[in-house]
Amino acid sequence: MLEGPRFPGIMGSVGGIDNGSSFYDMAYYRKLGEGSNMSIDSINSMQTSVNGGSMAMSRDASSVGSSDSRTGILNHPGLRQIATPNYSVDHSVARPGRVNPGLTGDALVHALLDMRHPTETLQGYEEWTIDLNKLNIGLPFAQGAFGKLYKGTYNGEDVAIKLLERPDNDLERAQLMEQQFVQEVMMLATLKHPNIVRLIGACRKPVVWCIVTEYAKGGSVRQFLMKRQNRSVPLRLAVRQALDVARGMAYVHGLGFIHRDLKSDNLLIFTDKSIKIADFGVARIEVKTEGMTPETGTYRWMAPEMIQHRPYDHKVDVYSFGIVLWELITGMLPFQNMTAVQAAFAVVNKGVRPIIPHDCLPVLGEIMTRCWDANPDVRPPFTEVVRMLETAEMEIVSTVRKARFRCCMSEPMTTD
Repeated sequence: MLEGPRFPGIMGSVGGIDNGSSFYDMAYYRKLGEGSNMSIDSINSMQTSVNGGSMAMSRDASSVGSSDSRTGILNHPGLRQIATPNYSVDHSVARPGRVNPGLTGDALVHALLDMRHPTETLQGYEEWTIDLNKLNIGLPFAQGAFGKLYKGTYNGEDVAIKLLERPDNDLERAQLMEQQFVQEVMMLATLKHPNIVRLIGACRKPVVWCIVTEYAKGGSVRQFLMKRQNRSVPLRLAVRQALDVARGMAYVHGLGFIHRDLKSDNLLIFTDKSIKIADFGVARIEVKTEGMTPETGTYRWMAPEMIQHRPYDHKVDVYSFGIVLWELITGMLPFQNMTAVQAAFAVVNKGVRPIIPHDCLPVLGEIMTRCWDANPDVRPPFTEVVRMLETAEMEIVSTVRKARFRCCMSEPMTTD
């Protein structure tokens, strides 16, 4: 039995999912249409795929946010300062773009395109305001209690459109959603890197918030691995994609941000098989204090200090990366023979980690082992992880150019 004080949010949960009050509670979510493919272990994420496409919109149900995590980011020196989430009115948008005929009864789309209400923009970020004339909205590919994800186009470019509905009967939840909306727009507008998902724009109406990003045709890494049915990825590709993630995270940490929910569901694959990191709505500024607790994250990827509600810093992302690297190398779900809660208990109390394949390149095994070390001080910074992966990539090119990992591990999939 897990101890309540050490595992707040675990007691009373079902199937590893906390029954907290996150506005992304996945108990409300359902897939849309036979073309959707809800990813494993993203019970609290709005990430599905249609014809391979994906956009991450994830909030794990493992825990819920604290006021500290929702407000700290707004004071980061790298972001343009606004006193409060203020909005200005843009009267330039006079006519909406085209809408799929199948959306005739979609209340969210109609609220966004209702010209009786002018478009509101986030002050200081006016250049990111979406021109609704240029936005064509296709059918949704994921739905939750307070929002939907749609595939569409903007200025002729394929995009993912996130629409969130403001709850009119829950002021606290509405304030949380507004804070998350402001945070995600500010983060994505600030982060400019080849391995960070690109913001197209955003806007706000009285009852709906809209964020538009580039569309990942390849879906998420987790979806990609699921489709391969646990078959391993070509080693050279796995290392190249791991480098994409490490370089993106080195950039994020270099700016003083922590992602806090790095996992394969939040890594999107693009046409050239490159990976971009998504879902910065829960990212925060690095300030290591006693008040930092595990507001977000998924237990399978979560560092032990977050699980235990101990103080943490940017090294929680390094731990999560170690798990992601193992996924890319083996093609398998971490701790797949356990529930998420069992995995959390085993990680904290028994020091359990995924089994590294016997034929794994030593340098890759070393990266995993150091990244998921229980001691955050042992975990390398992402700048060092990048160098180690570059060494591994050169070794693969020179000695095992056509190598593929053959993962023939038997149960159990973890070791003490």
